Amino acid sequence: MIQKIISFLLRIRRVYIGAGLLTVAILVLIWGAVFDAPKNFPIGETINIPLGVTTEQIADILHDANVIESKKLYIGITRGFFNSNKLKAGDYFFSNQVGPLIVAYRIASGVHGVEPVTITFAEGLTIREMAEDIEAKFPHISAEEFKKRADSLEGYLFPDTYNFVPNVSAQTIVNTMHGEFQRQIKDIEFDKPLSDIVIMASILEREARQLETKQKVAGILWDRIDIGMALQVDAVFGYIFERETFHPSLEDLEIDSPYNTYKYRGLPPGPISNPGIDSLYAAANPIETGYLFYLTGNDGLMHYAQTFDGHRRNRALYLD
Repeated sequence: MIQKIISFLLRIRRVYIGAGLLTVAILVLIWGAVFDAPKNFPIGETINIPLGVTTEQIADILHDANVIESKKLYIGITRGFFNSNKLKAGDYFFSNQVGPLIVAYRIASGVHGVEPVTITFAEGLTIREMAEDIEAKFPHISAEEFKKRADSLEGYLFPDTYNFVPNVSAQTIVNTMHGEFQRQIKDIEFDKPLSDIVIMASILEREARQLETKQKVAGILWDRIDIGMALQVDAVFGYIFERETFHPSLEDLEIDSPYNTYKYRGLPPGPISNPGIDSLYAAANPIETGYLFYLTGNDGLMHYAQTFDGHRRNRALYLD
């Protein structure tokens, strides 16, 4: 009887050892498939993932570049562990060999593997001015190329500090800045068309500095529009002539441009700068003051008047 028991236990042991070895073998195979890199992995190279491509197209790109061996495995990992609808486009630099799990993680998380270039756009810049800054920071992007990509979005590129990979495309910069504009504006309530709010905000960005001051100026300018009075803002001339024009000359005032708010009533046909959040908020939330005139004096302060005579007195006191 004891011999039979011992024999039974030995058979069980062999079964469990066999199962254990099989499990280990399976785990080794899975580990190798998930973490091992191809022999010809492109160490030290940059792989570009274009904007808008699908998971399958990314798998094709990675396979052709020897970053992954199995397209099906990469697709399965991406769909199983990450959000395949939010993969990050851009350039990916690989300083060492990594398996498909790490590759999938990096592309899903936007871990590009290169030091980003930081660029800050001040509030109130035009697309032309932004283009000059971009060309200086990213020599492979010409100012003309950026202006071409951003041409229809004057006023809708949010001024902020951004980090881009060195080989970023002009279109990616435009998309990122416009996306940030959309994110910022969604929290602002307004009862006028968005296009009007952005145009007004672009003027406020050049006409005033503090939030409350911008709100007061917004109240004055909206009131001017309501009563059919010309806006007569000087900031538009910097946009018209592509130069700083804080004090336009009499000759400047005669320019026949739809942006000339001395000649044409109402808002200009488009934004004259890319406004920040305070200007956007002020345009949507004006403060009523009863004034119709304002100016920034040599003392750096804003001075208001209800009548043109009062405005003339302020000019004599604070400007002349």
